[in-house]
Amino acid sequence: MALRVLDRVLTIVVTATLTSAAWIVFGGTLMERARGVSQVEKTRPAAAAPSPAPTASEGAPAVPSLDTADHTAPPAGNLSSLMIPVLGVRPGELTDTFTDERGGGERLHSALDIMAPEGTTVVATAPGSIERLFLSDAGGKTIYVRSSDGRTIYYYAHLKDYAQGLKEGQKIRRGQRLGSVGSTGNASAEAPHLHFAIMRTTPEAKWWEPATAINPYPLLAKPAS
Repeated sequence: MALRVLDRVLTIVVTATLTSAAWIVFGGTLMERARGVSQVEKTRPAAAAPSPAPTASEGAPAVPSLDTADHTAPPAGNLSSLMIPVLGVRPGELTDTFTDERGGGERLHSALDIMAPEGTTVVATAPGSIERLFLSDAGGKTIYVRSSDGRTIYYYAHLKDYAQGLKEGQKIRRGQRLGSVGSTGNASAEAPHLHFAIMRTTPEAKWWEPATAINPYPLLAKPAS
């Protein structure tokens, strides 16, 4: 009787041991595959190649690259006498959109949206020279104007068109017509506007290189002196 009980116990132990081994070998492998294939494929981020610095033939970034968005920087030099770059818009009609979130909260707007009917004249906010006329997916028809001292870049985007005869390298005066308000690029056709940005840079820096954003709102919304 005792022998039968011992045999039965041994049989149960052996069976349990073999079953556990099978789960470890086969079940464990299946679980590893589930994690290594199915789940990983579902959660793996899309691959993204880095964007190299643009060359003359390759173009440039869709929008200016900004190091920091400094909306507290005081006026300096020609920033103290800027002209609202859309004709007919008064200081009190401007809205500060500089710190608005874009891209689902991933970045700040770092620019001023000046709403106006399509075709409204866009003028130079300050004198300088046309650094670049550029067509981008985001900004549409854009203009980069560099100040006379080379330390400020004014960026005009979503233009409907350029002023006749406008060309790169051309010197412009404050108030000169540059083009007209539009909704090119990623702007809504139902809300034409000028996307206007001011960037502090250095005379040696290229127009597409990182720069420091300055909030145009307090410079343009101040009462006329």
